[in-house]
Amino acid sequence: MLTGKQKAAMLLMSLDAATATELLRGLDAEEIQDITLELARIDASEQSDAKEQAKVAHEFCSSLQQKQGSKFNMKTFLNEMLVTVLDKDMAEQIQTQVKKVSGGKDLFVDIRLARTDELVLALEGEHPQTIAVMLSELAPKKSQEVLSLLGEESRLKAVCRMTNPELVSSGVKQRMAFTVDERLKSLKGETLTERPEQTLRKLAVVLSGLSRDMRDQLLDEISKYDEETGSSVRALMITWEDILTIADRSVQEALRHVEPGRLAAALHGADEEMAQKIRSNISERAIAMLDEEISLMQEPLEQEVLDAREEVVNPLREANEQGTLRMVGR
Repeated sequence: MLTGKQKAAMLLMSLDAATATELLRGLDAEEIQDITLELARIDASEQSDAKEQAKVAHEFCSSLQQKQGSKFNMKTFLNEMLVTVLDKDMAEQIQTQVKKVSGGKDLFVDIRLARTDELVLALEGEHPQTIAVMLSELAPKKSQEVLSLLGEESRLKAVCRMTNPELVSSGVKQRMAFTVDERLKSLKGETLTERPEQTLRKLAVVLSGLSRDMRDQLLDEISKYDEETGSSVRALMITWEDILTIADRSVQEALRHVEPGRLAAALHGADEEMAQKIRSNISERAIAMLDEEISLMQEPLEQEVLDAREEVVNPLREANEQGTLRMVGR
């Protein structure tokens, strides 16, 4: 025998969010809380009976016999109904209790699995502390990717929070995760607007695959239209990351022009694959000098690392301009 609260919960599961919201408006907060918890129990147990649901719907409203509403969705209910009917504090209180009834799902699982673009969009406008907590829950590489794509102000404030962490309770973390998780669900596959340098990089890679004469002709046309853009495209044809796709012989020729100290700075923070590529293309004597420079080197500034990498890449760009650069794949 179903209780009144169970029947009310099953009725709401038969309705769309807007209709259910109107029904809830006539109830007080305590009644809404009881029904919500009953909904959570049904949803968590996955024991929803469609026939019983239809029977209850018929009992309350004969018009539901002809057409039942959309399938019940707990997230939709929480977002569209509770927040609409109740004040924010009461809605959050009920949501917290629902999480306990539903088995305390770790919301960070979905956040960790989200795409980088979606995470950046979901974190836009969030409090720096929330961003810091989300970044700390991600794998280091993904955290770096997200951090690099955030706005400068958000990035700086979030990093400051991470370097001076505040004590954040698990409950507060879960509420933060709930907010971000809901934003992720609302994005529905949206992606970040491509930055200008990303677009130019794609163009540079396309042009680099053309014959030298055609490439130079198109680059000249771009430079006539906008000299700065033309220079950027030329530079983006060969970048630090491209070293992994350049033939060893070309890398060896380029590295002859780079001093050990500058090469040490360039390798600061580089991944193991890049470090191995560089070391495998210099002599044993050069490796010994490189290791000595690394042992004596102070922590370089980010710009110093970038400048050093440009020095490594410049000879490769010159070889590319001359048509002598050997590539083994991009």
